[in-house]
Formats: sequence, structure tokens, C-alpha cells
Amino acid sequence: MKAAVIMGSTSDLEKVEPAVKILKEHNVEVKVRCLSAHRAHKALAAFVDECNSDGTSVIITAAGMAAALPGVVASMTVIPVIGVPLSGSVLDGTDALYSIVQMPPGIPVATVAINGGKNAAHLALQILALSNPELRDTLWNERKEMEAAAEKANSEVISRFE
Repeated sequence: MKAAVIMGSTSDLEKVEPAVKILKEHNVEVKVRCLSAHRAHKALAAFVDECNSDGTSVIITAAGMAAALPGVVASMTVIPVIGVPLSGSVLDGTDALYSIVQMPPGIPVATVAINGGKNAAHLALQILALSNPELRDTLWNERKEMEAAAEKANSEVISRFE
């Protein structure tokens, strides 16, 4: 299983690292790059070409402000692209959110919440699980653990107030 994570700037690194960690914890081979759609478009195109031919199954892209990176990547591949809008501008990420979510027909980008790198990783895992039954089982088990934790928290609240 292969995934790629591309950020537009090194200032995005701390918001991207949790996603990389989650993917690696699930034994996904992850290639991480810092390639701006505006400042490094030739290197970005070369990397997406590499992803198109090396078995990469999903690409997570993280960018702020104009956030062209996810759309540019999506325009160069049919691999699913997940966009993570990042805060950091005076608009606190809403500019990036609107940029990523408003793609033209035929060039979709799945979009998660502002600074939602963890959910981007979980969505990528779900995409990878479509062709990996072992990963699918792992994800189901994690969901059951989340459910049990939520039920435990509910029981604790009930017992506190009864």
C-alpha cells in the first residue's frame, strides 16, 4: 500500500506530520514531499508522474491561502486526491477551504476540515482498505474501540449525575 503526502510549504510540516504518522502506523508506505504548486510546479509535475506509475493509491495534499496544490495535483492524476486546507492566513484557513472545495467538474478533490490532517489520513486508509481486507478489518476494529470508548464516557457521565 502506497500513499503520498504533499505540502506546499515547510511551514505546513507540523500540521502534516500527524497524517504521516497515522498512515505509517497502518503499514502504509508514505512518500512525503514539500512542493509548492506556485514555486515548484515542474518538480511537482514530476512527482505526480512518479505517483501515477509507482502504485501510489491515494495522495494527500495540504495547503493554505490560495491552496492551489490539491487542484493542481488532481488535474494531473486519476489517483484520489484528498485536500487539507490549512490555517495561517488572515482568513484562518477559510480561504484555503473554499479554494480546495470549489473544484471544476471532472477534477474532484475530497476535502477535509481546516487543519484536518488526521481525518485525511483516515480517509486515505479507507480508500486503501477497498483493496486490502486486512486493513479493512483493522479499521473496523478501531471503530469498535471508538464506540466502546464513547459508551464508557457516556456511562461515566450518567453515573456522575444519577
